[in-house]
Amino acid sequence: MTLAPERPVAERPQGGRLVDQFEFGLDAPICLTWELTYACNLACLHCLSSSGRRDPDELSTEECKALIDEFERMQIFYVNIGGGEPTVRPDFWELLDYAVDHHVGVKFSTNGFRINEERAAKLAATDYVDVQISLDGATAEVNDAVRGAGTYDAAMRAMANMRAAGMKDFKISVVCTRHNIPQLDEFKAIADTYGAQLRLTRLRPSGRGADVWDDLHPLPEQQRELYDWLIANGDDVLTGDSFFHLSAYGEALPGLNLCGAGRVVCLVDPVGDVYACPFAIHDRFKAGNVRGEGGFDGVWTTSELFLDLRNPQTGGACTKCSAFDSCRGGCMAAKFFTGLPLDGPDPECVKGNAEFLERGEAPGSSQDHSHTGTVRNAPVPLALGPTRTSRPASACDESPLVTGRPWESDRDTV
Repeated sequence: MTLAPERPVAERPQGGRLVDQFEFGLDAPICLTWELTYACNLACLHCLSSSGRRDPDELSTEECKALIDEFERMQIFYVNIGGGEPTVRPDFWELLDYAVDHHVGVKFSTNGFRINEERAAKLAATDYVDVQISLDGATAEVNDAVRGAGTYDAAMRAMANMRAAGMKDFKISVVCTRHNIPQLDEFKAIADTYGAQLRLTRLRPSGRGADVWDDLHPLPEQQRELYDWLIANGDDVLTGDSFFHLSAYGEALPGLNLCGAGRVVCLVDPVGDVYACPFAIHDRFKAGNVRGEGGFDGVWTTSELFLDLRNPQTGGACTKCSAFDSCRGGCMAAKFFTGLPLDGPDPECVKGNAEFLERGEAPGSSQDHSHTGTVRNAPVPLALGPTRTSRPASACDESPLVTGRPWESDRDTV
């Protein structure tokens, strides 16, 4: 995928396949990811946003509500709220209610520690809200090695509370790794037990995920195992656009078979910066800030980066591959953070084409909000490499819950 601002803007095709229309972008994103805070009570090894400590400049409650008003005007169907752990932000429940009251559906991802019986009942009684419980192992041994001690039990408690409250079809969100690919059937059984729907996503080498990429990303034979499993179970499993690179094996998988970055998806981070892709939090893919003139709408409609992404990409050498129409060169973020050219093959290209490319220096994230001290539920990896650490820049960095504004206080225990 080549980003070339000098290329003339191509004309949108009339009619044809929906995916061809998506390639030229939409007036508003189908799904917008909003990282509400970088604060988190965990320190997951593969965290794509290197979360842990809150940013003292994150959007205030009123700024968040103004952004929700803008989403309503643009008729964005729903936002996918994450972090960090969004529920540690003390105004989270207020913002959730505000979004629903203003016709903006909310899907939020959580580690489950704060989904007690009372909150599960509230969620079950609220329309236009979907919940994703993160679980990266069908057993505590596999899950806790990545997400931290006690996180498996916390997720299972949250799911039990959701089921008891009568919430139907909440999601179990799994990042696929070489350690949990053999557990796909077990994940599906857990989802069925709790009346949930399984959602599988791809591990990306962004954030702290770059540190463990070589240890965690599925092996080539596991890519085929995953593909075959999705072909057999895909109608009952959500994947979004996570695995369109696997479609090069043959039959296209369900979901968007296209990189939607800047076209149908984007990310807003806690301080209002807008990125083309939720998995590419890097200055290279930053399009603007919602605090600027024109707000989010202005960034979405006029950003040079987004306008160029909506121009059909060259595809580079991948266009010569017989699988290009189904794979389309794979994931932009995966290529970027492994030092591969954007117009080259995906690092997990199932044809093996990435093996012959010379990799440049992997850029790493533009920012790191990782914890610098002891974390109560820190992961204890069995055979994984170390994660990056950094010296705290200020007293605010020492804790994800340190107060910085009058509204930022949290009486709940994590």
